[in-house]
This record gives sequence, C-alpha cells and structure tokens, in this order.
Amino acid sequence: MSFDLLVPIENDSLDEMLLLPKQVIGNNIKLHTESNGLPELKGLDIVIIGLNEYRNSFFDNTQYDINIFRKNFYELYPGNWKVKIADLGDLPNGSNVNDTYFAIKEIGYHLKQMNIIPIFIGGSHDMIFPLYQVFQNFKQLVNMVSVDRSFDFSQEDELISGRSYMSKIIMDKPNLLFNYTNLGYQNYYCATEEKDLMNKLYFDGIRLGEVINKVSDTEPVFRDADIVGFDMKCLSWQASADPLKGNPNGIDSRTICGLTRYAGISDRVSFMGIHELPSTPMMDKLLAQMVWYFIEGFSLRFNEYPVSVNQGFIKYSVTLLNQTMIFYKSEKSHRWWMELTNDSHLNNKIKKATLIACTEKDYESATHDNVPERWYNAVRRMH
Repeated sequence: MSFDLLVPIENDSLDEMLLLPKQVIGNNIKLHTESNGLPELKGLDIVIIGLNEYRNSFFDNTQYDINIFRKNFYELYPGNWKVKIADLGDLPNGSNVNDTYFAIKEIGYHLKQMNIIPIFIGGSHDMIFPLYQVFQNFKQLVNMVSVDRSFDFSQEDELISGRSYMSKIIMDKPNLLFNYTNLGYQNYYCATEEKDLMNKLYFDGIRLGEVINKVSDTEPVFRDADIVGFDMKCLSWQASADPLKGNPNGIDSRTICGLTRYAGISDRVSFMGIHELPSTPMMDKLLAQMVWYFIEGFSLRFNEYPVSVNQGFIKYSVTLLNQTMIFYKSEKSHRWWMELTNDSHLNNKIKKATLIACTEKDYESATHDNVPERWYNAVRRMH
C-alpha cells in the first residue's frame, strides 16, 4: 500500500519541538517519526502529507522545503478544537510522475473511505488530478474549486502540466466533473480560448477583485466543493514576500486565510491541496497559518451535508419567468440553498431534485425577477 512509501518527518523538525511549550500544535498531534513509525489512522480527522513532485509543473519552481513549514506550524497554538490531526510525513517522488499520481490516488482513496481529510502540501498544481480520479472509484459527481490566477486549460503538447491539468480532467473518462469554479482569476493570465471554454461548459469564475472585495461571497462555492486546490501563484508579491518572482496583483494574506477557513467549514470538502509554493520565509509562516485556519474552519462545521430539508429549514418559493424557484434557509447555520429540478432527466447522473449552495443575495435577486447566475449555470450543466 502507498502509505508504506511515506517518509518520516526529519529529526531536525522534531528536535526543535523539545524547546516549545507543551500547549503548541506540534506537541498535540500524532507524528510519523522514524522511531515510532506511521501513527494509527483510525479516528483521525485531518492529516498532512508533504509532496515534492514538480516534474510536470511547467513553471520554474524552486523545490519547497516542507520541513520549514512544519517548524512554523508546530509552534502555533491550537484554537478551541476537538480535531484529531496527524502529520504523516512526505510522499517521495515515484520513478516517473505517473507513479506519483498513482500513490496519491491510492492514499486519497483509502483516506476518503476512512472519512479523513488529507491536506497535500507542495508539488505542482497537477497533483489535483489524481485526487479527482479518486471519485471515479465512488462513482460520485465532483465539484472542484481552484484558487488560482489562471484557468489551467492550456493546450500544450505534453499530456498534463501545472497549467493544463484541467484539460486532462474534462477529457478523462468516465467524466464525473459536475462543476469547476475558479476563484481569483486575473484576465491577463487567461487566454481567450480558456474563457470561451469556461462559458461553454457553464463553469463558474470569480475575478480577483470580487474575491478580495467580499471574501464572504465565496463561502457557498466552498460549501459545494469536494476538492479544493490552491495554486500559490495567486498571491500578491507582498503576501509571498517575493518581489522578484511575485505578482504585482494577487490575493493578500488575510484573504487567503479567509478562503482556507471557508474550505474547512465546508461539510463536503474531502481533499485540499496547496501547491506551487514560493520558497520564502514569509511563505513558510503564511502556509502554517493557512493550515491553521483550515483546521479552525473544520472545527466549526455544521454537519449539514447531505442536506435534508425536512427538518430545520425554512422554505421560500419565488415565481419568476413562468417558473417557481425554491430556496431553503437553515435555521441552524442561517445559510441558504436553492433547489434544482431535473424534470427532463437529460442528465441521469443528477437525481430528480438537488440543492446547490447560494447566498441570501441570490434569493433577493430572484424576488426582483433576476435569475441568479449560479442557478442558470447549474441548470445548463444538467442539460
């Protein structure tokens, strides 16, 4: 099994914990060490796995030292959590990239079976591809969210890379991708053909300015996500502290932590990956805080997925354009959903009625005879 391939945490990271207070995270999670071996997985909620696979990155990446992240993460104090966490060490590169994909897929499959969420840290963004393939074993439709400055539909000659892996996913068989949402894209990094493809497939995209101006509007996107991937080229140079290779425009450090918190709160997210990491001391600290906020979000989950509207939900009906739209509001979390009805059964993967996450603003828009864009795109994807 691929778990046997995992390499223990380096002793340097462990030695420094001896000087830390007993309350810090590093002294309160399970660790894969050379002396104790791989920790027992049963009962865990979240595990951390390091990656160093950049061979298909396309970009000129400096190898990221995940052990420096560990030192920064271990010294943080936990919140008021009842979350069981383990650091499983690092997955070494296979003899070729496909071997690495296979190992990630196998590890992801077994962790999903055990209801454990892995956070994969490091490597290139195409490491998301084998996590998508995990869902083929479960015959489950997949919603993916990518926090990225570009769409990654580029059509290069190579089979797959860090900027073309989405092309591979939409061509993969059987295709179980129901929706792909990009958060933080910047127009000048996206080819016209990629934008046309996003529109043709009725995928969702939220531009950088919208994400920064109101990060709370991204919460429904994460609520419906199965896989969340962060391409850290989305950061501004100030956030990454990389003025030479960084971006003049990008997501700031506070916003990126807010996004990881929403990813953690989502009852549905099964996998998270943080990739294309710049090697700067500031990145080490920011990455530690991103993981902290994901765990914080996980500790605040409402356990409302799968959604059952028979109890604890208020139903609202809105008539517009010769049809009735149904909205539900949770009395527990005060979050909103809207109902999609697959009356035509043109998409037999979708049950007759399904719910998609939305905002109160979507409901208010419908009351003013405006069809919410997320509803429109979802209906088109069903057909």
